[in-house]
Amino acid sequence: MSPPVLRAARLELRPLRADDTEDVVRLFAAPALSRYLAADLTDPERARAVVARGLAGTCPEGLGHWAFVLGDELVGLGHLWPSLELPGDVPEIGWYVGVAHQGRGLATEAAAALLDHGLNRLGLPAVWALVHECDAGSLALAAKLGLLDVGSGTHHGDVHRVLVALPGGAGPLHHVELWVPDLPRAEASIGWLLRALGWTEHQRWSRGASWKLGRTYVVVEDSADRRGGHDRTAAGLNHLALHAGSPGDVEALVAESAAHGWRLMFADRHPHAGGPEQYAAYLENADGFEVELVAERMPCPNG
Repeated sequence: MSPPVLRAARLELRPLRADDTEDVVRLFAAPALSRYLAADLTDPERARAVVARGLAGTCPEGLGHWAFVLGDELVGLGHLWPSLELPGDVPEIGWYVGVAHQGRGLATEAAAALLDHGLNRLGLPAVWALVHECDAGSLALAAKLGLLDVGSGTHHGDVHRVLVALPGGAGPLHHVELWVPDLPRAEASIGWLLRALGWTEHQRWSRGASWKLGRTYVVVEDSADRRGGHDRTAAGLNHLALHAGSPGDVEALVAESAAHGWRLMFADRHPHAGGPEQYAAYLENADGFEVELVAERMPCPNG
């Protein structure tokens, strides 16, 4: 049985089809996409064989392989299926986004949709991932989505980190609600930033909207009960701190942020305004809301 169609803010995740084969070959023609794989999928025949094996395999209901589609273009692949490497047929997630489309938050968006499907729709007890120990980008993405690093092992012929996502129970953050003085202005700044980090629109009503990542969501609302404007130095919310990927990802967001209503705070101390061991950017929008974008530090001795 084919897996269901899933939808994210910009992507449609639909079941992989045989007529996607040549698009997959073109996707993996870029050597960077095979850098951490056991097989070099720049070889068209190997790439075609991977598609054929995926389509020939059988998975429990709701699991399988997805094509990530942006408009009419296949821009990536993902899977959620019983692991071939970990014991017990545990469900394992994987994602690949073409080199031309990386750095736009599409991988985060797609992986979040697959995790939500597995944990919240299918009710899986856990979702596992194997990420090469030197794949800093994928490790940062996994951390952003809340996967826990539980160790390492030799898989696919090399050392991989073993990661797991668990359903939320009592205690994790459910949502944050921000009362704003101007909803369109908040959507242009806060909404843009959340979407850039892979959050997807969750709800919308006449005076508010929300964006969700995993089981957590952020609300912005111009409530009729609001009194005055936001003051981050008064008692109450001071700022939101969000995982933002690598230092390069943080700088890319900073470079784009001014066009979306943000200014860089503490510019003379950027990117270490929080201390020499932390790489982060502090942004403030026109209504005084502050967001801290925290970079993941994951050095790898092999570069």
